[in-house]
Amino acid sequence: MFDDLLRAFKDRLLAAPARALGPSCPPAVVTLCALAAGVAAAWLAAERSYAWALAAWLANRVLDGLDGAVARVHGRASDLGGYLDILCDFAVYALVPIGLVAGAPTSEGWRALAILLAAFYLNAASWLYLAAVLERRGRGAAVSGQLTSVAMPAGLIAGTETIVFYTLFLLFPAQAVPLFLAMAALVLVGVTQRAVWARRTL
Repeated sequence: MFDDLLRAFKDRLLAAPARALGPSCPPAVVTLCALAAGVAAAWLAAERSYAWALAAWLANRVLDGLDGAVARVHGRASDLGGYLDILCDFAVYALVPIGLVAGAPTSEGWRALAILLAAFYLNAASWLYLAAVLERRGRGAAVSGQLTSVAMPAGLIAGTETIVFYTLFLLFPAQAVPLFLAMAALVLVGVTQRAVWARRTL
C-alpha cells in the first residue's frame, strides 16, 4: 500500500551503496545473498534465536532492495533478474513463518500458518495473472512507469507492509498466531480489491 510512496526514498538511500559495489557486481549475486539471509532468518527462527533472526530478516530486505538498485544504476536490469528476485522473495516469505512455527510447534500455530500460506497463494495468483494480462494489453510496468519487471496491481498488503508484519512476527513470536491471522485477513482484502478492479477493468 505504501510502496509507491516510499520507492523514491528507498532508491535514494540505496543508490550510493549500489554505485559503491561497482558494475562488476552482478545483481543476481546480491539477490542470492538476500536469499541466503532470508533462509538464515527462517533457520534462526526455528532455533528460537529471534534477535538474530530479525537481524537476518532485515538484512534480507536491504539486500532485496539493493539488487534492483545495482541493476538500475549500472544498466544491468534484466527479465531474468526480475524473475529470480520474485522467486527468492516468495521462498523467503514462506520459509520465515514456517521457521517460527517449527521452532515452537502448536496445533494453533500450524493452522494459522496454513491459513497465512493459503492467503499468500491466492494473493500471488491474484496479481501475477493480472500482471500478465496488463503486459499483454500493453499496460505493463514500462508504460505505467513502474520500476519492477512486471506491473504489480496494488493491494492492501505489499512489500512495506510485509516488512512490518514479519518484523512483528520476530519481535513477538508468542503472538505469531494472531499476527498470522491478521496478515492473512488483510492479504485477502487485497485479493478482493484486485478481483473487483479486474471485474471493472478487464
